[in-house]
Amino acid sequence: MRLVVLTNEQLKEELLSTGISDDCKVDWINSSKEFSSYAGADAVFDLLFEQDGYDTSYLNDFFNRPVFVNSMNKTIAEINLPVIRINGWPGFLKRSVAEVCCNDEVIKNEAEQVLGLLNRKAEWVPDIKGFISARVVSMIINEAYFSLEENVSTKEEIDIAMKLGTNYPYGPFEWSKKIDLKNIAALLTELSTTEKRYQPAGLLLKEAKEQ
Repeated sequence: MRLVVLTNEQLKEELLSTGISDDCKVDWINSSKEFSSYAGADAVFDLLFEQDGYDTSYLNDFFNRPVFVNSMNKTIAEINLPVIRINGWPGFLKRSVAEVCCNDEVIKNEAEQVLGLLNRKAEWVPDIKGFISARVVSMIINEAYFSLEENVSTKEEIDIAMKLGTNYPYGPFEWSKKIDLKNIAALLTELSTTEKRYQPAGLLLKEAKEQ
């Protein structure tokens, strides 16, 4: 099977972290304009989908095969195309389980075969903004920023407390650096338009803007 993957170096490294089957050939590209050169690909990954402004025009010739897009803030219903959403935030691809959603059972079966070649198991979740794990982690980070605003403790101490007290792999501020605080701010802002509990902390928004 031949895959074409639009990505950056960080996400490429994460995608490769679990290895690739010998039955799979991957062509790596860094611009959506390059897709036209890979019409024979069996599946497509656009891990820069949000960065490119949700443009789908260059994917039109691929919708008869699995098309994975890294879309955290737009659902399939909003994209309105037969895509598979994948949680491609930095740090989340470096797992043996891929958080994905799709509304078509046939496409789901095809997607599982593709992910299997990347040594990943599909974890199918509802078609909601932020998936599930990214929502949870974003809220943890947001609460940490509220605590920081209230002078409960320092970033370093909050990170240490969360790692020792809850056995998290990273503290919330360490997590925010790995994911990119701008991604956190964008998701929380989007979620808060319909659910006020996701209202981002003022300090979080301020630091994200200053990056």
